[in-house]
Amino acid sequence: MSEPTLFERIVAREIPADIVREDERCIAFHDISPQAPTHILVVPKRPIARVGEAGDGDAELLGHLLLTARDIARDLGVAGEDKGFRIVINNGADGGESVPHLHVHLLAGRSLGWPPG
Repeated sequence: MSEPTLFERIVAREIPADIVREDERCIAFHDISPQAPTHILVVPKRPIARVGEAGDGDAELLGHLLLTARDIARDLGVAGEDKGFRIVINNGADGGESVPHLHVHLLAGRSLGWPPG
C-alpha cells in the first residue's frame, strides 16, 4: 500500500488547509505557494493520479471540478467581463505536476500572459 498523497492527507484533515469550499466530491483550498493573487486548488476526494489516467466513468467528476472552480471564481469576484481567471490541470512531470493526485488550479487576480510557462 502506498503512502497517502498530500491531498489525501488534507481531505482526511491530517494536514491543515485554508478551505474555501467542500462538498461530497471535492475540496477546494488556497495553494500554499500561490502563482497569482488568487490561487485555489480544487481536488477530488476520490484520488485519481492525473487527468491522463482518468477513465470515461470519471467524466461527471471532472466536469464537477471545473464547475466548482467556476463557482469559486464567481464567489471570489474574479469572474466577469472586466476580469478573468485561468483553469490549469497539470499532467506528468513535464506538465508541471508536483502531486500525483488530479487537481485543478484556479488562478486569477492579475493579468495572466500567454503562452504560459
